[in-house]
Parts: sequence; C-alpha cells; structure tokens
Amino acid sequence: MRIGLLGAGRIGTFHAAALAGTDGVAELVVADADPARAAALARAVGAHAARTVGEVLNRRGVDAVVIAATTTAHGDLITRAARAGLPAFCEKPVALDLAGTVTALREVEAAGTLLQIGFQRRFDAGFLAAREALRSGALGRVHTIRCVTSDAAPPPPEFLPHSGGLIRDCMVHDFDAVRWLTGREVVEVYARGSDAGAAFFREAGDVDTAAALLTLDDGTLVTATATRYNGAGYDVRTELSGERDQWVVGLSGRAPLTSAEPDGPGAPARPWRGFLERFEGAYRAELAAFVRAVRDGSASPCPGAEGLRALHIAEACEVSRRERRPVRLADVG
Repeated sequence: MRIGLLGAGRIGTFHAAALAGTDGVAELVVADADPARAAALARAVGAHAARTVGEVLNRRGVDAVVIAATTTAHGDLITRAARAGLPAFCEKPVALDLAGTVTALREVEAAGTLLQIGFQRRFDAGFLAAREALRSGALGRVHTIRCVTSDAAPPPPEFLPHSGGLIRDCMVHDFDAVRWLTGREVVEVYARGSDAGAAFFREAGDVDTAAALLTLDDGTLVTATATRYNGAGYDVRTELSGERDQWVVGLSGRAPLTSAEPDGPGAPARPWRGFLERFEGAYRAELAAFVRAVRDGSASPCPGAEGLRALHIAEACEVSRRERRPVRLADVG
C-alpha cells in the first residue's frame, strides 16, 4: 500500500517513522507546505517527497493519506481527500469549530470514504485495560471519574493562535476518552480557566490552566483538569472510581508524581517528558489500525463523528468558561 503523509512537522515526523515500519505500507510519499522540509523528512525515513500537497491528493498514485498538517488545515485536507476518493487518517481536530467540522464530515459522508480521527488514547494499553474492567462490571457502578492532563512546559507562543486553545487542544482528549471508556454521553458541563501564567496566553485569548465538571447521562460525575505548567513532567491520568474497585490509567513508574507519605515513592528517575514519548505505542497502534482498515475495507476504528462529539463538549466548556455558568450540551451548536 502507498500512503501519502501530509505534514512534515513534529507529529508528521513521528508518523513518518511509524508508517515506515508498519506492516502493509510498501511506500510512503511525504508532502508539506514547505517542500524543503518534506524532502528532508523523506530522505530521513527512506520515503519519496512530493513537491506539493496537491500533487499527492490530485494524483492517483496513493491508496490513502495521513493528515498531520497544521490544525487550521485539517478540514480542507479532509475535504480534498474525500473528493479524491481517498481514505484518510487525520490528527484531531477535524476543524477548530463545529460548523467547519460538520462541513468536512458531510463531504466524507457524500464521498463514502473512510475517515479515522487521531484520538490515540483509545489505542493505549492502560486505557484499553481500564475500558475492559469498566465494561465487564469489575468496578461495579462507576460514580466518579477524574482526568488529568498536564504538559511539562508551555508550547511556543506562535502555536496558541492556531491551536484552538487549551480546552479544545488538550482536554478534548479527556472528553473523548470518557465517552469511549463509559459508552455514555455528556449532558452538562461547568468549566473555569486561569491565565495567570505567561502573557502570551492572555494575548491569544487562551488560558494556561482549566478545570471542568462534566455530568454524564447516567449521573456519573467527571472532573477534568489541564495545565501547560507541570515542571515535574508530562502527566496523563484517568481514575475510575466504582462501588467495587478503583482503577487508574497512567499510574506507572514514570508518572511525574512524588508521594508526600513517609513510606511512599519519590519522584521518578525518568518522568515522561512529552506526549509523543508517553503515547508512542498508542500512536503506532492507531496508524496500524488505519492501514488494516484501508486494506481490509473495514469500518473506521475512530470515525469522524467521534471528533465532532468531543469537540461539542469542548465548545460547551468554552461557553461555560466565558459566561461562568453551567451549560447543557443540547443548548450548544
């Protein structure tokens, strides 16, 4: 199978290496808005370089595309791939707003092509084990879920205006994971944010720390927190609290935590430093699942509608944060 990779930045570079070692991928073609960057990445992984993104999308030489371009380009590239009849894997989000997301997904539906959205936590071993425990009834009735997403350091200031903000960029992963783990839907949110960090967050209209309380349709309460400032390392944890047992995803020997108890563990010698390191296996697994789905003609492991639903929750949280009030999802979008 011949795969076109659209985007040669940080995540594109990672995906190029992963795809080069994925069963079923015979050839990789790299394209980027910067042809020199595409050529450099292609040389590094033994791939071919295209002069333009359009060259990949308009020619019939690829069987599918992986979209790893800047966030603002996702919707357009999904649309162009659909119109070209190409199955596509795309990093989240589909688009930065609900209207753009719906427009792109309508193009995919009209074309009848496969679209997989990159929510990599669905392919992480810990999240998979927790989902099985929850769905099997081993935890009993789950009444509380706690989600934590903490970056080791803020992103570059130039990233923020095109990211969608902390809630849409980071917490959206928690929103998707909660839906996927439980099989339930969020019906109401209440969110707050803080921009007490560097000035460039305020200048971008963003926050560096946020917290949300979500209510699921069965009454389960979910807390989700995120921050760009966690000097101890990169931390992603999800705690599932049930009447019979409690499970934690992300509580490993590399979790950047120090116990305050005299007999508790100290700080890890090698804490996680970033999302690519923490979720390397999950990223590889989701790309392998995409290649299998294209090859076998099977359903998308994470269809575009999942991206829409997670973004819907994020949009409701943004309304709640701005207006400082609880927001029902039925009243948004």
